[in-house]
Amino acid sequence: MKKQQGTGLLALLGIGAGVYAWWKYKNLSPEKKEQLHAKVNDVGQKVKDTYNDVESTVKSKYDDFKSGVQKEVNNMNQ
Repeated sequence: MKKQQGTGLLALLGIGAGVYAWWKYKNLSPEKKEQLHAKVNDVGQKVKDTYNDVESTVKSKYDDFKSGVQKEVNNMNQ
């Protein structure tokens, strides 16, 4: 029973925070909204760039590992 109450309170806090954020956004001036949009777009672009960097690094490491393993298998078979 306690866990359900805690989950319910957490859900209510989340809904309350969402409503508060919506209300604050609704009452922002157009200039502040534009600044917020620019900031969100900038953060989104940084996340995309970081994801692409990590993806290429992981892919490179995987290819290096794969070729190393292939070389070892070829050496064992000789």
